[in-house]
Amino acid sequence: MKSTEDAPRVIAVVGPTAAGKSDLGVGLALRLGGEVVNADSMQLYRGMDIGTAKLTPAERRGVPHHLLDVWDVTEAASVAEYQRLARAEIDRLLAAGRTPVLVGGSGLYVRGALDALEFPGTDPAVRARLEGELAESGPGALHARLAAADPGAARAILPGNGRRIVRALEVIEITGRPFTASLPGPEPVYDTVQIGVDVGRPELDARIAARVVRMWEDGLVAEVRELEAAGLREGRTASRALGYQQVLAQLAGECTEEQARDDTVRATKRFARRQDSWFRRDPRVHWLSGAADHRGELLGQALTLVERAVTA
Repeated sequence: MKSTEDAPRVIAVVGPTAAGKSDLGVGLALRLGGEVVNADSMQLYRGMDIGTAKLTPAERRGVPHHLLDVWDVTEAASVAEYQRLARAEIDRLLAAGRTPVLVGGSGLYVRGALDALEFPGTDPAVRARLEGELAESGPGALHARLAAADPGAARAILPGNGRRIVRALEVIEITGRPFTASLPGPEPVYDTVQIGVDVGRPELDARIAARVVRMWEDGLVAEVRELEAAGLREGRTASRALGYQQVLAQLAGECTEEQARDDTVRATKRFARRQDSWFRRDPRVHWLSGAADHRGELLGQALTLVERAVTA
C-alpha cells in the first residue's frame, strides 16, 4: 500500500442507506490517516441520532467526524450552506496533511461538496407565495406546473415532495432558467475517488427492515419526544426525516406504533432506490460489493481501488 501522502486528495463513500458506508468510511480513514466529513443531510441535525443511524463514539473508533450535530431541528436544511461548511472542512484537512473521507448518501450534498455547483439564492416573497399555493392546492398541482416548466426536474422530484417542488419553481422564477440548469455536468473541485457501496435489493431491503426495528428498540420514540419539545414539528426539513415524520404521526394519534414502523420501512426502501439511481448516473463512482458475503473484503478492495487511482 502506498503511503498516505500519495493518496488521492479526497475519498467519497456513497450509496444507499444501510449499505455499510459509515463503517467503510471509518476503516478507510484509519488506514489512510484521514478524518470523516459527513454528507448525510439529516445527520447534520443535533439530537437526531437513532433515526439517522449516526455512529456512536465507540463505533467511530477514534476517527474524528465532522459536520455532525451542526443545525437545530428548527432550521431548514440548506445545501448551499452545507457546501460552504464541507469545503471549509475539506480544505482544512488537506492543509493539515489529512485525507478527507466524505461519507453519506445525500447525493446533492456530495455533489455540492465535490463539484463546481452554484446554488441560486432565495426570494422570500416568491417562496412565501409558492408555499401559500402549496398549502391551498397541494403538491400535485405544483408538480404539474413543474412538469410543464422543467420535465427533467419533475421526473427527479416525487409528486408528493412539496418542499422540493416549491424550491424548483422558486429557482425557475428567480433565474428564468430550468431548475436542472443549476445542476450542470460534473466539474470536480477536488481530485476525488468516489466509492459506491453496492448491496443487492433483497439484502438491502432486509437490512433496512432490521435497522428500523432496532431503531424502535433503541428508543427512537423517546428521542422524537425530546426533539418535539425542542421544536421538531416546526422544523420544515427535520420533521420530514424518515422515521421522525412517522413517529410524530404516531405521537399525534394519527397511526399506531406498528403502522409508523411499517411506514418507515416502506419509505426507507423507496428512498434507498432513489439514492441508488442518483449515484448510478455518475460514471465517476466505482462500485464495490457490500453484500454480507463480501463484507470482509470490502475495505481491502476499497484500498486497492484507492492505490490504483494514485498510480494511474
